[in-house]
Parts: sequence; structure tokens; C-alpha cells
Amino acid sequence: MNSEIKASAKQKLSGKWGTVIGASLVMGLIVGAVSSIGLSIFIVGPASVGLAALFLAVVREGEADFNLVFSGFNNFVNTMVTGLLYEIFITLWSLLFVIPGIIKSYSYAMCFFIQNDNPEMSGTEAITASKEMMEGHKMELFLLDLSFIGWILLSCLTCGLLMLYVGPWMSASRAEFYERIR
Repeated sequence: MNSEIKASAKQKLSGKWGTVIGASLVMGLIVGAVSSIGLSIFIVGPASVGLAALFLAVVREGEADFNLVFSGFNNFVNTMVTGLLYEIFITLWSLLFVIPGIIKSYSYAMCFFIQNDNPEMSGTEAITASKEMMEGHKMELFLLDLSFIGWILLSCLTCGLLMLYVGPWMSASRAEFYERIR
């Protein structure tokens, strides 16, 4: 199944690489700049929902509209709360040990896609919906992510430049995964 998801995501990215790489870079720069002044907590959620919107559009319609990366800011309070809760819950679970934090990160992995599809949902509702959606699917997503490990290690040899290609492919694969389990 993972090879199907990855192949489908890669095929849907064809002709859209410039847009998705550019959008990922812009959001990364914005979050990085804001985090340098300690305010990233306010934009991680909206930025993540915006990127989810972009990759869902690629997977669903084959479209890559750069402006979608800013769509998470349209419902700022809900998306900010979702991002905040995501970070808090992962941090708290990680305090128990690393493994529970990793497991919970997979429980909450779909919250930004869910928030994109349901902008009226509160952060708590998006986290809860993700937990329910990922019941029985956490290992599948973990294995999908793990299937990119060779590419990630190879990107170390290119000082991270290969991640400009691998990052969007991974994000589109996660969007494809979401589409299949929702």
C-alpha cells in the first residue's frame, strides 16, 4: 500500500514541484523568522493547516495554488489552537518517554488535514477526530514515513538540499494517506 500511496503522490506532484517547493520554503522561512522572536506558537497551526490545504488540493484536484498556504490564517483562532494543542499534547506525552510521544504524534497526525476540511471545528475537536481516525492506522502511517528513511539519509549527503524534493513528496503522501482513510 505504501508504494501505491508514494507513487500516486509523486504522480500528482508532477508539474507542480515549483509551487509546492516554493510554498514549503516560504512557510518554513516564516515560521523560522517568527520562532526567532518566540512567537512561532501562534503560527505553527495556521501554517500547518495551510500546507495541508495545498497538499490536499494537489492530491484531490491536481491543483497547486500557492495562495492555499495562507488559508490556515482565515480561521486563525481555531487553527492556532489546534497547533498549540498538538504541540502541548506531544510534549506532555514525550515527557513520559520518547515512545509514547511518537505514538501520540501519529494519533494526532491528521488534525491539520481535518481542520482544513472542517474549519469550524475547534482545536480539541480536530485533535479528537484525528485520534479516532488514526485508530488502527498509526502503524500504517509510521511505515509510510519509515519508507522515506533512505531518502532522508541521502539528503544528509546533500546538506539537506534533497529535502526540497523529499519534503513535498512526503507531505503529498501523507495527504494521499489521509484521503484513503477518511
